[in-house]
Amino acid sequence: MSESVLSAAAARVQQALAARGAAFTVVELPASTRTAADAATAIGCTVAQIVKSLVFREVATERPLLVLASGVNQVDMDKLAAVVGGPMAKADADFVRRATGFAIGGIPPLGHVTPLVPYIDQDLLGLGEVWAAAGTPHAVFALPAATLPVLTGGIVADLRRDA
Repeated sequence: MSESVLSAAAARVQQALAARGAAFTVVELPASTRTAADAATAIGCTVAQIVKSLVFREVATERPLLVLASGVNQVDMDKLAAVVGGPMAKADADFVRRATGFAIGGIPPLGHVTPLVPYIDQDLLGLGEVWAAAGTPHAVFALPAATLPVLTGGIVADLRRDA
């Protein structure tokens, strides 16, 4: 893992972590972490330990919504709509960039240009150490899964699509 100077986007995430009093360290890897499988391979962890940061848009209001889920899980849109209180749709790349300030594949769980309170799939909290994106498709940081709700102010819910 690289000890070099962080890119601008990764540095913004490191600053957001510091602003929350979190001592987690952002690292940039030579291999892509754009997908959960790519990230697990680059880091040397399981796909389940990758925190997927997914942006949706509320259909009625166009409000952005962030979901944090385990890399092995898919989000159940009906469960999400029930928790949020209305239908949700997938967000396109431009919407994601405007809402978060980051490109798909590097969306961190915090530090967005629009303050987003994430919905955290409860499966994540059953894991020990997890890895989250940190602003670019090459940047990540490790943290104990149990700290996600406190770190992000997130709302924990059952959002996993059942097999």
